[in-house]
Amino acid sequence: MKKSLVPLALGGFGIGMTEFVIMGILPDIAGGLQISIPQAGHLITAYALGVVVGAPTLVSLMAHRPPRSVLVWFMLMFTIFNAMSAFSPNYELMMLSRFMAGLPHGAFFGVGAVVAARLADEGKVAAALATMFTGLTVANVIGVPAGTWLGHNLSWRAVFLVVASIGLVTMFALHRLVPPIAAKARTGLMQDLRIFRHGALWLALAITSIGTGGFFAFFSYIAPLLTDITHIAPARIPMVMTVVGIGMTVGVHLGGRLADRVAPLQAILILLLSMTTLLLCNGLFAASEPAMLVLAFATGANALALGPPIQVLLIAHSREAEMLGSSLGQSGFNIGNALGAFLGGIPLTLGYSYASPQWVAAGLAFSGVLLALAMLAQGRVAARAAA
Repeated sequence: MKKSLVPLALGGFGIGMTEFVIMGILPDIAGGLQISIPQAGHLITAYALGVVVGAPTLVSLMAHRPPRSVLVWFMLMFTIFNAMSAFSPNYELMMLSRFMAGLPHGAFFGVGAVVAARLADEGKVAAALATMFTGLTVANVIGVPAGTWLGHNLSWRAVFLVVASIGLVTMFALHRLVPPIAAKARTGLMQDLRIFRHGALWLALAITSIGTGGFFAFFSYIAPLLTDITHIAPARIPMVMTVVGIGMTVGVHLGGRLADRVAPLQAILILLLSMTTLLLCNGLFAASEPAMLVLAFATGANALALGPPIQVLLIAHSREAEMLGSSLGQSGFNIGNALGAFLGGIPLTLGYSYASPQWVAAGLAFSGVLLALAMLAQGRVAARAAA
């Protein structure tokens, strides 16, 4: 790993930890703030909304500044609002702090992706992006289990203080290890927004939001699937989640290598086809514990392998405002998160088994395949017209 990419991975680790650890300490937060579990669940929604709003907004506002200083400012926001979460005395202030903590999430990855691309060796852009996303995956393997243990045994407030400390370290590392990078010339916000005139960018966003929604429909209901259908003891669920996290860590590097060898859209098409197959297998073999352990690893790997080629694709179709275009990836992933969880829950409300969200998940992933094929066809038509 290049030394200059380490701060990006460290920032990804802190962001991944604060996003996912709350799911493990939700009962502790509910008890501490004297609210119900569903109310505590709204804190997750507030963070996701912050990501969707903050990614394009903050990047547009800060696009005129050098990327390294922008990343430092985003980590300062991250540190302040996670510390605010640690000291929130009531539900209302906690909701606000979680929303605010989500604002720099997508913006950091968007600007970080551009920085990683500029620091990458020739022909290694996707691999550099994978290095940044490694922090996010390692957070699921180490940070989230450790934070869950800390929240249960010490205090949920201590978890957010740890996250804030990671933000401070990241700020220092960004300043020391990332070389100065000049800001690209820009003519203003309206110029940046012109990237939305490109139909290809909208297709790329649709692929991200809908295609990755398949993984989130799977991941949102993995615990009841494993306990009710696979009959894995609840105490062993964290072990399965760790397997998913390890798969994510492996997958993000495989996705980076794949996207460096073939065109990003082709890589996305391959990965969404394999994702569709894996999600169908999750439904078909849900009663088999050995099969589900293998599928947990493979599905996590496949999901995060999509990250690097999607970021490369978004940057390629937003050259006039590449930081804004890149940041839209995280907005798309979080829309996929909300879409997958919502649509995956519909068959459950109708009385179907916990295996039923897997069919919805496979449908979403296959919809992403169709969108990728449409984008591929659009590109070929445009190429023939240009010729």
